[in-house]
Amino acid sequence: MKLSISYKHVEAQKPAEAEVERHINKLGKLLQSYSPDLVQLHGTFAKNPRTDERTCTLNLSLPTGTLHATGTGGSVRTSCKKAFGELVAQVKKHQAKLRKDYEWKRKRPIENIEALS
Repeated sequence: MKLSISYKHVEAQKPAEAEVERHINKLGKLLQSYSPDLVQLHGTFAKNPRTDERTCTLNLSLPTGTLHATGTGGSVRTSCKKAFGELVAQVKKHQAKLRKDYEWKRKRPIENIEALS
């Protein structure tokens, strides 16, 4: 996975790097089916001076599409955790659509449910 992270008005970069590294390992397990050269993750950490909030914006480029996630919080770690949580949910949903899981869902016939009651 190709990774690029930029920081805008963020002083402490070491905690952010450690948190990103931890979440990338989790994300890598979901993206094993893709070639590592074709997966790109762009992240931006920014601090809003007016509200003193930290934001983390992630863009994940896959061969089958591009996913975007944003997390805001009081600290860099909180915003990173929210953004990666949202991104993981989007990856799972994207892969389910590619597998066409919606076609394999079985529906119970209505008459069988009434007979069991």
